[in-house]
Amino acid sequence: MSALDELVVERLAVVRERIRRAGGVDVTVLPVTKTFGVEACWAAVHAGCTAVGENYAQEVVAKLGGIERPFGVHFIGQLQTNKVRMLAPIVTLYETVDRASLVTELAKRVPGARVLVQVAALDEPGKGGCALSEVPQLVTTALDAGLDVLGLMTVGPTVGGPEAARECFRAVRAMLDRLQLSVCSMGMTHDLEVAVQEGATQVRVGSALFGERPPASALAR
Repeated sequence: MSALDELVVERLAVVRERIRRAGGVDVTVLPVTKTFGVEACWAAVHAGCTAVGENYAQEVVAKLGGIERPFGVHFIGQLQTNKVRMLAPIVTLYETVDRASLVTELAKRVPGARVLVQVAALDEPGKGGCALSEVPQLVTTALDAGLDVLGLMTVGPTVGGPEAARECFRAVRAMLDRLQLSVCSMGMTHDLEVAVQEGATQVRVGSALFGERPPASALAR
């Protein structure tokens, strides 16, 4: 194992212990490898993870498009419809479906794509997602288009500390249960305990595994 592999194994154990202490059972850790090199992806896989999360379309293609990938790739950034075609051969789960036009493009380019509907449970600029009240209709639209809707995804608030996320996490989990979906992707390094307590089935973790994130390059966008 490389030094990075060993470090990620150690840090992943710490993250899983945090989840356990928060009461989590069968909570998946999605390593967020955006802006890190492909070696971070392999380190996560060597540590036992089965998928990685990426945010930028061009970076996904540049980093992962030319290699054989025995792991899943989740797209967790805001997705433009004109980027779906380039991502189609690589991405295995689209976590940020938030509007009907994106559903239409995915159904056209990736029939039967596995998706999560992103919920904007908070009125905070710069975060994607549809309003909580619009989620049932968007889920229906996606199902009618032939997409495989596994669940919901949300991003907690930037300010206010972990507790500020509790109300929105609880609301998203309640909607998930109402719609009888299975995957609840919420919580990141700073607020994963609250997310787990409120019913997350997946947390998206980057800095807790890989350290300080390098800045995104122009290519990444």
